Amino acid sequence: MAPAPSQPPVSASPDGLPQHIPHWIGGEAVESVTGRSFPVADPVTNTPYAQAAAGDEKDVERAVLAAQHAFPAWAKLGNRERATILNRIADAIESRHEKLAQFESYDSGLPITQARGQARRAAENFRYFADVIVALHEEAFRVGESQLNYVVRTPVGVAGLITPWNTPFMLESWKLAPALASGCPLVLKPAEWTPLSASLWPDILTEAGVPDGVVNIVHGIGEEAGQALVDHPDVPLISFTGSTTTGRHIVRSTADQLKTVSMELGGKSPVVIFADADIEAALDSVVFGVFSLNGERCTAGSRVLVERSLYEKFAARLAERADRVKVGPPSDPATEVGALVHPEHYARVLDFVETGRKEARLVAGGTRPAHLPEGNYLQPTVFIDVDRTARIFQEEIFGPVVAVAPFDDEAEAIDLANATPYGLAAYIWTNDLKRGHRVAHAVESGMVWINSHNVRDLRTPFGGVKASGLGREGGAHSIDFYTESKIVHVAMGDVHTPRFGGPA
Repeated sequence: MAPAPSQPPVSASPDGLPQHIPHWIGGEAVESVTGRSFPVADPVTNTPYAQAAAGDEKDVERAVLAAQHAFPAWAKLGNRERATILNRIADAIESRHEKLAQFESYDSGLPITQARGQARRAAENFRYFADVIVALHEEAFRVGESQLNYVVRTPVGVAGLITPWNTPFMLESWKLAPALASGCPLVLKPAEWTPLSASLWPDILTEAGVPDGVVNIVHGIGEEAGQALVDHPDVPLISFTGSTTTGRHIVRSTADQLKTVSMELGGKSPVVIFADADIEAALDSVVFGVFSLNGERCTAGSRVLVERSLYEKFAARLAERADRVKVGPPSDPATEVGALVHPEHYARVLDFVETGRKEARLVAGGTRPAHLPEGNYLQPTVFIDVDRTARIFQEEIFGPVVAVAPFDDEAEAIDLANATPYGLAAYIWTNDLKRGHRVAHAVESGMVWINSHNVRDLRTPFGGVKASGLGREGGAHSIDFYTESKIVHVAMGDVHTPRFGGPA
């Protein structure tokens, strides 16, 4: 008798998994004013494991009032004192690194080995902005002996932070850290599909000594809680990371109040590979860049453009590597691609795969792995000979799906790289560094990596052009967003002003 096929491990429930996730307002766990909640499911079984409080405008109002009450004392706190608290937040995050990784993996479908890196990155965000706010100087300008002009920074006010469901905790930290460093209290609206790791913030913030009301968390559906935060007249700042469609809606919603917005939106980033490139390094980068984080990455290199003399060989090797990527339960340390976050998103990605079958040639993946009959799983998928007008070339899929196309020369490579509405990231592989710089300058994107995969430098501006966003965050750019700069002009001597209206 043939042995029974081995069963994949299930997605293990982490210890301490809450059955209910409340809001956090004014330093207290509170329920929604309406008493409503919504179910939260894990992407392996799509079975609800908890209920989260469903916020609306009444809950946002409570959170904004708490933030306003905390604002004066937090804003007056010295930069060094705020930096000390930020470093304590980092310590508290690191002390919970394994629990955070398990929560994140269970809730989002992210492979556990990749989720473990998120705690370190989240902690580093707080340590970095603690350093920034202490080292940041305010400018002064002397005009000879007659005048001194100097800049004063002040926190803008209550910040509204709306975060996405891919690597949710780390991306929450990316916004929380600079807002707190700048002296802004805030209201955070986590993504409704992945609220679990956000439930760790109250204990972390309390342990670090963050005053009550400085950080407030309102869970809920985007159209309700998120919209209420965007619309609130006492929230002058909105920082959003998510889809371009939602970003456009937020910008329209904030126009009448002239709010300051930062929008990190979608991407369809090109990887341009010339024939003289280090092919092994480029191949490793492509596979990791589009398939890690389950392909649910805004900066994924999801369009691979290869010089024609290398095209067939590279496409074949990419397909071979995609077939070997291990898809499995997020809790399995061997898993490289886990379960996509939610059935709605999974259906959307599968719809793109079906469209791609009609538009191009499928050479890898495109189906559920046979050993995973349930859950939101997709074998990494490679389409080749993709025309520039194809939907899978033009639209963000946000899953483990890559489109590959050839080019004949540098000019065509640049043309194809720029042939989408997006402009977030780009990757260029060539051993001709003069060409690398030329192409980097010509590609329409906010960020470019030459002979490198997506290595993040927190000092540098992060953001895109075209449909990929508005504004920049990262380093001093983040502090610029959360603060107002006031220029003070001081006369240092006698003032010689033209005299109007004096005696004839």
